[in-house]
Amino acid sequence: MNDSSPYVDPVITAVAHFEGTRDHPTPNDRLVAIRRQAQAFREQMLDGPPARLLRSFDLVKAPYPTRYALRDACSLPVPYIHILNRLFVVQFDTPQGVKTLLAEPLDREGNARTPFFHRLGSKVGGAGGRVSQLLWPNRNEVGDCLAQLGLTPADIDYITYDHLHTQDLRRWLGTDTTEAYFPRAKLLVMRQEWMSVQGLLPTQADWYCPHGTAGVPDDRVILLDHDVMLGDSVALVRTPGHTEGNHSIVVHTPDGLFVTSENGVSADSYSPDKSSIPGLRRYAATTGAEVVLNGNTLEGAVDQYLSMVQEKEIAGCSQRNPDFFNVAPSSEMTAHVLSPGLEPTFYVGELNYGTPVRGGVAG
Repeated sequence: MNDSSPYVDPVITAVAHFEGTRDHPTPNDRLVAIRRQAQAFREQMLDGPPARLLRSFDLVKAPYPTRYALRDACSLPVPYIHILNRLFVVQFDTPQGVKTLLAEPLDREGNARTPFFHRLGSKVGGAGGRVSQLLWPNRNEVGDCLAQLGLTPADIDYITYDHLHTQDLRRWLGTDTTEAYFPRAKLLVMRQEWMSVQGLLPTQADWYCPHGTAGVPDDRVILLDHDVMLGDSVALVRTPGHTEGNHSIVVHTPDGLFVTSENGVSADSYSPDKSSIPGLRRYAATTGAEVVLNGNTLEGAVDQYLSMVQEKEIAGCSQRNPDFFNVAPSSEMTAHVLSPGLEPTFYVGELNYGTPVRGGVAG
């Protein structure tokens, strides 16, 4: 499965499985090619070993406009859904030993400085107000989640995000004036996503933490130009659309492959024809669409549609409910008292597979 790799880090191996699938002249031809290759990629990953650990933790709920989250599909006139941001901890075997990947670590203070959410928070008295605590309830802190697994920040080898909306990396990776919370971790990010952050248009900048990457040392960042495998049980697959540099995290577990990104906000987004969210089933029947985009910046709607099909074909069906797919959104739509009538038909929730390796010794 692994091709020769241009990456210095031997844990990271470039794969060419999806090369050329988006080069076909028509979108439908691209869809056919991506679907075919996704199914083949899925089978080959399943032939390999599962990851030692996949554990996710609820971090914080946040309001998010329904018109973005369920683009064009929801018929209920409720202005906001609520999304639950999650942290994913993954451990996997490599010839260099067990490695630990942290996906989506959220700096709550940095997140609140994102222009869109800063304006929204200001309307209800700021991040520390009582109303704000109802809108943005905090569930866990990153360090506490690691401690539950017997891990410390120094145990983290890599961090990654499916995209960099709202993220402030300075606390985690350090700058000339700030000590890194994760002293050894390298950021794995698609080159296009990293470059986009350096020169955003106004429609994009509204969703990025101002200066969130400023001063991060170059040697803490690994820019990816390919789909890659991390060992034999984890993959980072380019899935542009929600942003130009979006990627999805694929982890092999005892229940199959789980795919994580924010191209969709719910399992319903990948099975609208099975959804009980008002409007989604009708939208699927009327348009023929098999996915519902999470589109705030609309950087590439055609690519995003293709990417969501790619994600669900890699993931395969959920063992808990075969009407839905093993896609675990990094920010998952949840029920909330302020969003009456809007809740997912199928809720993925927290994931818990495997036993952590603590201090180099299996727990």
